[in-house]
Amino acid sequence: MIEDQLAFTPATQLGELIATKAISPVELVDLYLSRIQRLDGRLNSYITVDSDGALRAAREAEAAVQRGDALGPLHGIPVSVKDLELTRGLTTTGGSLVFKDRVPEQDSLVVERLRKAGAIILGKTNTPEFGLSGTTENRLGDACRNPWDPNRTSGGSSGGAAAAVAAGLCALATGTDGGGSIRIPASFCGVYGLKPTQGRVPRYPAAVPAVANQLSQPGPISRTVADAALLLGVLAGHDSRDPASLRSAPDDYAAATGSGVRGLRVAWSPDYGYAAVDPEVVRVCNYASERFRDLGCSLEQAELKLDDPFPAFFALFSTSSYAGFGQLLSSDGERLTDYARYTLDYAATVTGVDYARALGYVDRLQSQFDELFERFDLLLSPTMAVPAFPIEQRPTSIAGRAVEPFWGFLPFTYPINMIGHPAASIPCGLSAEGLPIGLHIVGRRADEPSVLAASAAFEQLGVWSNPRPAVS
Repeated sequence: MIEDQLAFTPATQLGELIATKAISPVELVDLYLSRIQRLDGRLNSYITVDSDGALRAAREAEAAVQRGDALGPLHGIPVSVKDLELTRGLTTTGGSLVFKDRVPEQDSLVVERLRKAGAIILGKTNTPEFGLSGTTENRLGDACRNPWDPNRTSGGSSGGAAAAVAAGLCALATGTDGGGSIRIPASFCGVYGLKPTQGRVPRYPAAVPAVANQLSQPGPISRTVADAALLLGVLAGHDSRDPASLRSAPDDYAAATGSGVRGLRVAWSPDYGYAAVDPEVVRVCNYASERFRDLGCSLEQAELKLDDPFPAFFALFSTSSYAGFGQLLSSDGERLTDYARYTLDYAATVTGVDYARALGYVDRLQSQFDELFERFDLLLSPTMAVPAFPIEQRPTSIAGRAVEPFWGFLPFTYPINMIGHPAASIPCGLSAEGLPIGLHIVGRRADEPSVLAASAAFEQLGVWSNPRPAVS
């Protein structure tokens, strides 16, 4: 029981216990590796587990504590890394059968910063091929499953990361979000996920080096808001290797979690004016939004009415993928997943005119949100249109309306990638079937502090009591 409680102890507290020698990094890594061995056969949240490397790093971390060395902000904390991030000497598949044996010779910038902060990498978490899906299935093995109900999806594309955090198979996880890939699985798995402002966390080497990164951001997945703030503080900050990374200094994200939200102007939208949403999801999230009045905020219904953003989004998203992986259609097409081939084949049909029109749509979308954020500090909505659904049974209709199975269940996330604003998903309740539902919190561009402050204040209300999932 004590060990189980330790596995779910917030990373902020684990860091204090390590620094004061109350627990050893070796003991902590042993605990998580044991839990992975015992539980992950039911979830498939990890593609690769680096037991030897994690224990070696843990012994080094323990020696540093014993010597009284200066300790980094994540010293001795066991974390997982999404398998889209390059890891030196450790297999990086990108969720693809094509790269199942790839062992990089360098770390991504995210991994570089994790190591510098003292984090211990337990392994690489499951992802759909090249991150191209909102659920986590690939040709490397079984689908990644949801700890609340292993017959259901964990979401994607950071599905393994969210499942591992929810099940207590790591203390913290990194994800990436190019259309909702942190927030989708956070909502489905009942954990906290934060997509930072575009450019807040630099990317290097770029997954698609030939194309500007317009949509994707690495970010934290955690069980508490303070843990996400801790990890974001490690990952954020300009690096010249990513020319699009923000040059402004990161804020004090830990301090932001305690700043409160009294006086903030908050907008609520159940559907962004266009989306089909499960009535139960709307009811749960509407109740959660009303709690912001209890926190001293004003709350109004947003008059937000979007034209369907997906055609413009997919033109940008798919062509970026094609620039990096399009050549695989001819060289390794038979080894690709159906959804990867679909995405790459679609991209091959996008014309220069289509692309220009997509950029024009982004300008109009940004203008709509700029107008909204002139009146409000935050925008609330459901994170997802539905709770987690059975694996490979994406909804074809929601609330009596036909939807496209590939993207109809995630109408709130990808528009925010198009405008580059920070956004988080925080658990706010359970469905009648006992599945987590997430509240989506969107802030102004570059205003992660307000998103974190709102998340932390909502967390303190206790609407979500951090129940343990079935597989934990």
